[in-house]
Amino acid sequence: MEAYLLDWANLLLRWLHVITAIAWIGSSFYFVFLDNNLEKPKSPDLLEKGVDGAMWAVHGGGFYNPQKYLVAPKKIHTRLHWFYWESYSTWLSGFALFTVLYLYNASTYLIDKSLMDWQPGAAIGVALAFLVVFWMVYDGVCQLFGFRKNGEAIVGALMLIVIAFMSWLACQWFAGRAAFLLVGAAIATAMSANVFFWIIPGQKKVVAAMTSGEKYDASKLAIHGKRGKQRSVHNTYFTLPVIFAMLSNHYSFMYTHAYNWLILFAMMVGGALIRQYFVQRHAYHYGRASHPWPWAVVGSLILVAVIVALRPAPHNTTKSIAPRADSTPASGQKGSENTSFTQLQTVLQARCVQCHGAQVQMKNVRLDSAAQIKLHAQAIYQQTVVTKQMPMNNSTQITDAERALVAEWFKAGAKVE
Repeated sequence: MEAYLLDWANLLLRWLHVITAIAWIGSSFYFVFLDNNLEKPKSPDLLEKGVDGAMWAVHGGGFYNPQKYLVAPKKIHTRLHWFYWESYSTWLSGFALFTVLYLYNASTYLIDKSLMDWQPGAAIGVALAFLVVFWMVYDGVCQLFGFRKNGEAIVGALMLIVIAFMSWLACQWFAGRAAFLLVGAAIATAMSANVFFWIIPGQKKVVAAMTSGEKYDASKLAIHGKRGKQRSVHNTYFTLPVIFAMLSNHYSFMYTHAYNWLILFAMMVGGALIRQYFVQRHAYHYGRASHPWPWAVVGSLILVAVIVALRPAPHNTTKSIAPRADSTPASGQKGSENTSFTQLQTVLQARCVQCHGAQVQMKNVRLDSAAQIKLHAQAIYQQTVVTKQMPMNNSTQITDAERALVAEWFKAGAKVE
């Protein structure tokens, strides 16, 4: 029953997390689009009101006229909407999902004893420290260099180094699947912390000064808008790397690779460069920037390089010592008729039944009877041979020869008699 309830918690939290993430990322992308499409107004009435940029748009049968004030308008006539719960809800639902999936089952999903043989409590503590330490380092770098000459270039270079090191360290300490997710979660934590610690507090100070009825120095308040814009721009570049890190843990050929950290880092860099293309493309249409095609080309080339680097090695059939999991039967054979169901049961009993037997049924799957094995034959083949996601982190040390045996049994018809 516990495993069943955890599966429901996983499903519902993942659903909530995706919904809130769509809302947050959508609003982030929209406001970056606005900033790059607003034009300085020429109308005297808009200039007198303090409008710094405006545009017209049509959508859903109506016309919209967004206007941007660098500090704040003299008076707000309607309800003021704050964009922060999209961010907070995304982080809270994501952290809850991370807790249910990885922290609650640290021994299974977080720890790979072939990398680091530590107790669940220690692994959980270090994983949480990743989130906090990355935010502190990133925030410190922004405060030290963010507003200096060429400050954004310095921040970008330093954060590339930090993220590369974090990717390497996570993959040295944690199971590959968890390491990828942890790097994405650390960056996502910094994104939400930007909103919580800087963007919203700065905006609230501006609104408080504006509505106090007292005279205020607009030039001093402008720093809040400047810092908020800086962190908001950082967030938009973080977005595609974070999404990749979150999705990649479903693809074992990436996180099980010997250079998994480098793959993760390269893909995140490629995503950030492609995002830069879309950001500058809006400005290009208004003649405020050159065509950003080089960013898209470089980002795409990085992705292609990773694809080429991860291509499967060609099979060497003449020097094969043991049958490969993805090998095809020799001509004239029907899979491997020597692979008996008794041999398969021996492998499943040794490697799988601990989590899929009478006492524990992870994902509501049992593999301790012929009927159940037949029922889950395709899933056994997919998870054990094709994706190699099971056993999780290879905690039961299944061998390549045993995976090959599963493949031969399945290709021969998955017989259980």
